[in-house]
Amino acid sequence: MLIKTILNRVQRYKSFVYEKSNLLEKEGKLRLEVIIKPRANGKPICSGCGKVRPGYDTLPPRSFEFVPFWGILVFFIYAMRRVNCPKCGVKIEQVPWAAKRSQITRSYAWFLAFWAKRLSWKEVAEIFRSSWYHVYCSVEMAVEWGRKHMNLEEITAIGVYQINENCKRLLWVGKDRKVKTLLRFFRWLGKERSMGLKYVCSDMWNKILLMNWFWAKKEFSSGIVEGFNTSAKLSMRKSYGNRTYKIMEMTLYHRLGELPMPKFTHSLF
Repeated sequence: MLIKTILNRVQRYKSFVYEKSNLLEKEGKLRLEVIIKPRANGKPICSGCGKVRPGYDTLPPRSFEFVPFWGILVFFIYAMRRVNCPKCGVKIEQVPWAAKRSQITRSYAWFLAFWAKRLSWKEVAEIFRSSWYHVYCSVEMAVEWGRKHMNLEEITAIGVYQINENCKRLLWVGKDRKVKTLLRFFRWLGKERSMGLKYVCSDMWNKILLMNWFWAKKEFSSGIVEGFNTSAKLSMRKSYGNRTYKIMEMTLYHRLGELPMPKFTHSLF
């Protein structure tokens, strides 16, 4: 009864109830399984269109990993229902604690994403006895949510740092055509900066803020930029083993982007 009271306090879900909890031991590790049932008057929601639809059938119980506590792994056990949607057909229902086909709850995903800012993904997976893939999915979810809800109204200028031969090397790394074009422009702009071609920024960017670095002639301190550069290098150093540009980009957004996070009923960290 006490565990149900705690869960209802920190993670309450509308139209669902915590029925009972079982403390088990599997492979020498304690495991707490919390069984979730839909309310008697609760109707399933289609995962395709997000509308309430009549039920079709019930699938075998599935487990969803929740935030561990007291060194014990916690799992939600729930038998997913399928709905008969006139628009989407027969679809699995939408549940509030996990995304479609996800094996971990959203609360646990945010928990892993929080620690992935401070530790390497491998260390997070080992400490919390999860998998590297679960940490990756958690960070991806946090970055997508944060970029969607971030506020860019306070940004008034774009900084340019180190336009030199590094761009030439990056051209061979970047596969995206747009990225190559941008880097070529930066490299050309660095060579031709003495000509004062202001119209380049007016045509391509519709602003002249990009030229501030060349006009300032190092009259302003670049300490903030150097700090960001050091943080970026540290983030990349912690990301050894990441083999794709997407993962590297996601790591930098996650560690340096100061992305917003949703508000929780109870703070998990």
